[in-house]
Amino acid sequence: MRDYREFLQEILIDPHTLQARIAELGAEISRDYADSGGNLILLCILRGGVVFLVDLMRHITIPHMLDFMAISSYGVGKRESNGNVRLTMDLSTNIRGKDVLIVEDIIDSGYTIASVIELLQTRQPRSLKVCALLDKVERREANVPIHYRGFVIPNKFVFGYGLDIDEYYRNLPFIGVVDLEKYQPE
Repeated sequence: MRDYREFLQEILIDPHTLQARIAELGAEISRDYADSGGNLILLCILRGGVVFLVDLMRHITIPHMLDFMAISSYGVGKRESNGNVRLTMDLSTNIRGKDVLIVEDIIDSGYTIASVIELLQTRQPRSLKVCALLDKVERREANVPIHYRGFVIPNKFVFGYGLDIDEYYRNLPFIGVVDLEKYQPE
C-alpha cells in the first residue's frame, strides 16, 4: 500500500482542530440530552463513523448506550454514492421510546442518511437526530436535518480520521484531501 503523502493534496482539518470541535459537540450534546434519563443511544454508522464516535463519546458526560449499523452505498473503488442504499448490519437495541442520535462521519448527497432516518422512524424512537462530523453541503441532493455538525467542507474527496480510500487510511489523525491525479487504486 502506498504512503498517503504521495497523494495528499492538503490537510483540510488538522488533529487539534478536529479534537477541539468534537469536545464542543460533546458538551452541546450533554447539555441537550441532560434530561434524557439514560435513554440516549449513540447509533454509529459503520465503518467510517467509529473513530468519530469513540472521541465524541469521551466528551459526552451523561449516561448513554451505543449501537451500530452498517450501510453500503458506495462499493469498493467508487468515489460517489450510487444512491442504492443497503443495510448490511442492523442495530441490536430496541429504540422504541429512546432518544437516538445517529453518529455519522460524512454527509454528502444525503441519500444514505435519509434512508437510515426513514427506517429508524418506523421503530418509534422518542427522538431521532443526526450528528455528522463532516457536511458536504454543495453535494446535497436529499433534504436531511443535521442537528450537530462538526465542519462544513468543500466538495473534495477526503480521507483520514475514519474516512477511507478503498478501505485504507482510516487511522490518520486528520482529514486530508486526495489529489485524484496522483492517486490510482492498486
